[in-house]
Amino acid sequence: MKTDLIIIGAGPGGYHTAVYAARQGLEVTIIERKHVGGTCLNSGCIPTKALCHDASLLDAASLVTGAQPEVDFDRISNRKRDVVEKLRQDVESLMAQPGITLVRGNAVFKDRNTVSVNGEDYCSDNIIIATGSRPKPLRVEGFDLPGVMTSDGLLELNTLPRTLCIIGAGVIGLEFASVFRSFGCEVTVVEYMKECLPPYDQDISRRVRKAMEKRGIKFVMQAGVSRIATTDGLLEVNYECKGKAGQAVADIVLVATGREADSGGLGLEAIGVATERGCITVDDNMRTNIDGIYAIGDVNGRCMLAHAAIMQGMRCVNCIIGKPDDIRLDVMPSAVFTNPEAASVGLTEAQCRDAGLDYSVRKTPFRANGRAVADEADGGLLKLITGSGGRIIGCHVCGVHAADIVQEVSALMAVGCTVDRLHDITHIHPTIAELLVS
Repeated sequence: MKTDLIIIGAGPGGYHTAVYAARQGLEVTIIERKHVGGTCLNSGCIPTKALCHDASLLDAASLVTGAQPEVDFDRISNRKRDVVEKLRQDVESLMAQPGITLVRGNAVFKDRNTVSVNGEDYCSDNIIIATGSRPKPLRVEGFDLPGVMTSDGLLELNTLPRTLCIIGAGVIGLEFASVFRSFGCEVTVVEYMKECLPPYDQDISRRVRKAMEKRGIKFVMQAGVSRIATTDGLLEVNYECKGKAGQAVADIVLVATGREADSGGLGLEAIGVATERGCITVDDNMRTNIDGIYAIGDVNGRCMLAHAAIMQGMRCVNCIIGKPDDIRLDVMPSAVFTNPEAASVGLTEAQCRDAGLDYSVRKTPFRANGRAVADEADGGLLKLITGSGGRIIGCHVCGVHAADIVQEVSALMAVGCTVDRLHDITHIHPTIAELLVS
């Protein structure tokens, strides 16, 4: 079967790219080995956001009543599954529209223009690999013990643990720490690095950690896990922190040490597609070293975010059809939906300093904002970084609506907005976003 475009993987990058390509007049074959929607929809950002929503309701109730509400974990889990199922059906509908053919099964390259699925060959001059990523295993003794799990397993829990130990203080680890603390669990986070959320600006990372510590979450920083064992029916995480041995005991251990590209089993070696540490090597148009083969999203390792995969996919299609675009892949916002929320776009202060840039920093505390005070959310911080000519080159926020604020700044950065121009833009009062022009 010959088609204009083959896409391997129906996660956010894959299915959005399929829809976009079909709207450009291309006939698309998209191949998925599991569920449409990929990790994001089925075991990543969507189910975790459902949990975050319920956690926020519990936090609000606790704030108003002064007591910890009773948690119906069955109800929470069922609602999460309902959300995933509804959205999965929506993606199925998208894949049924004219111009798109969904094929289920494992795709394996036979040559640079041909992939085989369930014994049938599919051919195209253009093939996009969008197979995503998988949880990175923790290679220590006891990793395979019952009760030690990745985020995939934690999302399938049927009973709420009393205690939870999380190895890793990145986005995944902190979101689960925040959620399960809101559910009433005792949570300990063990992290190898000096600070949580390593890619984020340090002022924001530090503020997030301290706020979570005030909520009762215990952090053990600069701690390397050596082994996991069982003791008295519980799991014991053994670590070394600043030369001293320590232990964290819990009912469940979540390994949240990152994700790795899922590029195996495609037959890439046979056709000579270059990889580095499992990530498919691409240029700025997402082209691999093999003509006509592209890779987008987590599998290329450039930026492991669903919206990054979507924009990379659009860039691919535009490259294939010769359509110019103004997509700014270098302006890529991110957020972590903890309590408090954090978000970031552009350069951090450390990156500016290391690059020897001429830059300015403005820090605005949330306590200066009327809406934040009214919402009992005045512990946040907005950090705006400007470069030469006052051009905005970074924005980092800890606090309520952090993602929304950073989204606005991302749009402004994409068109080269200066801080003076920002101050000419009217902001609704009272909103948290007014902090940008305070």
